[in-house]
Formats: sequence, C-alpha cells, structure tokens
Amino acid sequence: MQKDKYIAYVGTYTHGSSKGIHIFDLDVEAGKMIERKVVTVKNPSYVCRSIDGKHLYSISDEGVEAFKIEADGDLTSINKKGIDGMRGCYLSVDKSGKFLYVGGYHDGRVTVLGLNEDGSLGEIKDGIFHKGLGRVVERNFRPHVTCVVPTPDGKYLCGVDNGIDQVKIYEVNSENGKLRLIDILRCELGSGPKRMKFSKDGKFAYLTCEIKNVINVYSYDGTGAAPQFELLQSIETFMPSNADGGCLAAALKLTNDGKYLLGSSAGDNSASIYEVDTKSGLLEKICVLPISGIYPKDLDVFPDNRHMISLNHGSDEIRIFAIDYKNKIFTLKGKPLAIETPNCILVTKL
Repeated sequence: MQKDKYIAYVGTYTHGSSKGIHIFDLDVEAGKMIERKVVTVKNPSYVCRSIDGKHLYSISDEGVEAFKIEADGDLTSINKKGIDGMRGCYLSVDKSGKFLYVGGYHDGRVTVLGLNEDGSLGEIKDGIFHKGLGRVVERNFRPHVTCVVPTPDGKYLCGVDNGIDQVKIYEVNSENGKLRLIDILRCELGSGPKRMKFSKDGKFAYLTCEIKNVINVYSYDGTGAAPQFELLQSIETFMPSNADGGCLAAALKLTNDGKYLLGSSAGDNSASIYEVDTKSGLLEKICVLPISGIYPKDLDVFPDNRHMISLNHGSDEIRIFAIDYKNKIFTLKGKPLAIETPNCILVTKL
C-alpha cells in the first residue's frame, strides 16, 4: 500500500542570507524533516494554500506572489500583485476560492484580492484601513492587523487587530469581494489579540492574545442575521514560573484531528498543548514546557498528530518534538535544523 506523502513550506525573512521559502519533505514515521530546496521570494513571512490544494500564496515585498504546486511539491511562480499598501503579514482564502485576504500589520489594512480560475492573482477588490488607538504605548498605539480569517460558514471575515484590541467582523459580498463592517468583537484593552482559529465543526473560535498571554474561547453562531460570538473561557499560555510577565503569546494551531490545540510564547520560550472538548469547545491544559530555543514564532504538527514542529525565529532553527499526550509531556527529537529567521510553516499532503 502506497504511503501518503507530506511536505512542509517554511517562510523566512530574507534580510540576511535566507532566500525565501524552504521546502521540506516529511518522514512522518521517523518524525523528521529533510530540506529539499529553497524557492527565492523576498520576505515570505506568511504562506497559505488554495482551497483545491493546487496553489500556494506567499507574502512578498512586492505584495503577494502566487505559485503552482507541482506534483512533487515543488513551486512554480505564476504571478505577483501589489496590495496598494505596506507588506502584509497574514493570508487566507475564502471558502469559494474566489478571494485572497491579506492582513497588514504595518498599515492596519485588510485587503481583498481576486483569484482567477487558473490560481493566478487578480485585481484588488477592496481595501479597508482600520482606525483607532490602542492602550499599550510604543507597541500597540495604532491598528495592526495580524490575522484575517473567514468564518467556517463563509459568511464573514474576521480581521484581528493587535493594535486596537478588536476583531472587526466584515460581511463579504460573494460577487464582488467588497467588505462591509457588520460587528466588532471587543477584547480587553491592552490584551493584544493576534491569531484566530475555528474548531473543525465551526462552532467555536480560539483567539490568542499576545500581550495578556491567554487564549480566549468563543462559541460561534452564524445562522442568524448577524454573527454571534460568546466568550466561554480564557486560559493562560505561559509557564507558571513566568506568571509575573515578560512573555508574549505567539503561535496558535489545531491538530489535524481537532482534538488538541497548540500555542507558543516568547519571553519564556515555551510551547503549550491543550486538549479540546469537542462538545463544549473548552480547553484543558496538558502541559507548558520550554522549547530549548528563542522566540518560537510559529508551530505546526506532523500529520500523525504525535510530533510538533517549533520555528524558533530568534535562534534560527527548527526543532521537532515527540508528543506524549498521556504523560503530559513533549520531548526533543533529533538535532535542530538550522534556518535563518523562520517565520511561518505550512504542512500539507501531496
């Protein structure tokens, strides 16, 4: 029986010697990543895949670049498009595959790009600059869009704003891609919401707050005339020894089966694992442990859900850990992989 093949795309900052998107083959049974090649892109700080899995989109200094994913996982450039703003930091694709959403940290802008049937990037459909002031001086004193994620039903787009402590919820016109602000999810002032994920069944949303160092759990209901979010839980992300501060929550990922949620934190340089109650959406902390590196900016899991990948942005490395859910621990597996300023990772099946 032929085994499934998986690949990982790791985006980096290219201010130094790094050149772009690193392609890794995954040995799932051994829990290893084997680097194959690097595709040249200027500062591919975030990547996402198309709905049909045939194309990959990357942030770049030029705006956004589209690639065809070849049969072996290699990338062939299709085209590039500007976004009429500063370089973005997050990408997502709508449920229909017609639009690409771009979040802008530096200019606080949400941009909608059209997607053509061949996977290429089309023209800008809409662009909205967030307005407002935050509470944290020097860091969060103005809008910073750190995440743009569609609701699972495809009705709305959530624009997470780290600077003004809000999640702006837009209704998306399915024909022309225009956005209309319909609601605002207001977070605690100074909490710094950063990343948002929805549960596999679409009933719950998980929002990590960078400055407060918590994950907020919300119920979600999009069946009515307006979206409904209700806060159910707020759970800490740092190690108990760092309760006095100095940490910044970073990554947020769900395992492929939706049963566990992973997070990371800078400052104490740790990763956290939570068990998800799929009925209530609530989280139970399994463990929070050090990752033996500096600034774990992003995380992901192997397809077996038993190995965790940590991108340590500050120490220029990737580390892989074996997860033991029963004994509430994860342990380092193999040697670190050297890579300069890793920023994001996407693991996908070929």
